[in-house]
Amino acid sequence: MLYRFQIEFSDIDRGVYESLDFRIAQHPSETYPYMLSRVLAYCLAYQDGLEFTPGGLADPEAPALRKLGNHNSIELWIEVGSPSARKLHKAGKAASEVLVFTYKNPEILLNEIKNNEVHRAADLQIWAFDSDFLDSVGNLIEKNNRWSLLLQQGQMDLTIGEQTLSDEIKKFKPEVK
Repeated sequence: MLYRFQIEFSDIDRGVYESLDFRIAQHPSETYPYMLSRVLAYCLAYQDGLEFTPGGLADPEAPALRKLGNHNSIELWIEVGSPSARKLHKAGKAASEVLVFTYKNPEILLNEIKNNEVHRAADLQIWAFDSDFLDSVGNLIEKNNRWSLLLQQGQMDLTIGEQTLSDEIKKFKPEVK
């Protein structure tokens, strides 16, 4: 299914204020939490040139989102969910910056990174969404979505129609051996 998102995004801490308008296709095997995490990751990491990877979920080796640099190098690699240590190792070698937005237990991901070789693991940034928050957003999703999203000091306030949902985004840094 194809969804349209029109989002008034304000990131007070970074000084980013954008009117985002994009469409996203939900893969038949994709859950709402995964798709919504992709949408929120796009907003929270927004910068010029950020894009959903063309192959989408059909290409398991590609990032969920990316920003290309000079000569098609990857400046920013964004994963969603709970990527394997092998994929994060590859991302660390391929990109200048790697972010993970997860809706799953971040401790499992942190242990995976700690117990496996991950290139530049100390530079990884992991952001965790609350699963109840995503479930609430999932109940309000429509084919055409108009949202207002405010991010300030790790607090995310999402207004959909007359309803405002809040989530404290938790950030984690992997422990390195």
